[in-house]
Amino acid sequence: MTLQNYFKHSSQIVPGLLVCIGVAAAADLFERLELAVFGVGPLEALVFAIVIGIVTRTALPSRKSWQPGISFSSKTLLEIAIVLLGASLSFGTLWSAGATLVVCVVAIVVISICVSFLVARLCGLSDRLAMLIACGNSICGNSAVVAVAPVIDADSDEVAAALAFTAVLGVASLLILPLIYVYAGMTARQYGALAGLTVYAVPQVLAAAAPAGLVAVQTGTVIKLLRVLMLGPVIFVLGLLRTDHRDCAQAQRGLVPWFIIGFIVVVIARSMGLIPTALIPILLTISGGLTVVAMAALGLSVNMRTVASKGRRVLFAASASLLLLTTMSYYCVVLVLAK
Repeated sequence: MTLQNYFKHSSQIVPGLLVCIGVAAAADLFERLELAVFGVGPLEALVFAIVIGIVTRTALPSRKSWQPGISFSSKTLLEIAIVLLGASLSFGTLWSAGATLVVCVVAIVVISICVSFLVARLCGLSDRLAMLIACGNSICGNSAVVAVAPVIDADSDEVAAALAFTAVLGVASLLILPLIYVYAGMTARQYGALAGLTVYAVPQVLAAAAPAGLVAVQTGTVIKLLRVLMLGPVIFVLGLLRTDHRDCAQAQRGLVPWFIIGFIVVVIARSMGLIPTALIPILLTISGGLTVVAMAALGLSVNMRTVASKGRRVLFAASASLLLLTTMSYYCVVLVLAK
């Protein structure tokens, strides 16, 4: 690409990129208002970004000049965000947790992904949407959906559907889990483990475990981090399975997407202490910001009729997946982790 073509391509990206940034800024404002009014933020900025993006696309006529920037934001910026997300993970968490706990978490995540995928397929969902729901419920909710989507080439409608219902179920789990703690006679450690195994995001784990005290919060946080660590191996395996057998030469060139390799490299660098501690929050802030911009782009690309047509099936599949995960986690906690 010549220098002239490069600047021409860059200038084509700007209009749509600015729209995505504007939607992302509005989403961040809504999240801040949510925290100020309610004191908690069950809905993350990336969910607001999707919703505002959809509303913007519905309200305003489609503009061709926005498309290059929207495509750049939803793909390239998202891939960069996934690479930087590796700074949040460290293999040291594995060594500190103990072999039994690690095996339990790995087994639950793997079984949950496989069974949830089958349930979603039985509900008539596509392979890609079924995998998004399975990984979102089994690993870390919105973050897993966002990370897995480019690996399996999920389109914007599928990502929006998965994120929408994951967000709803994430809030529902925060309301239901404390009832299990009260009526199931669980210890603080057991309940913290259950929260860590079932709740999606780390802040949500803290909120869910808080009623049982500090021990529950600490236990839930460690187990939640173990679940998040599964994101790396899962997206790596999905990258390998992504091989296009119809074009072997192309498949060999792109067997594993570049951002998966980048993600793993950053995790290894963090684990080896090569990333300064003071730099980690900055990298994660950049990753979070880029993710919100990417979700704004996805929202601006969503066909609301397509998402609505899948609503009932997605809700049933996601609910069944979460119920399965909660059931497996409960018996694992009661029968194994408490010993």
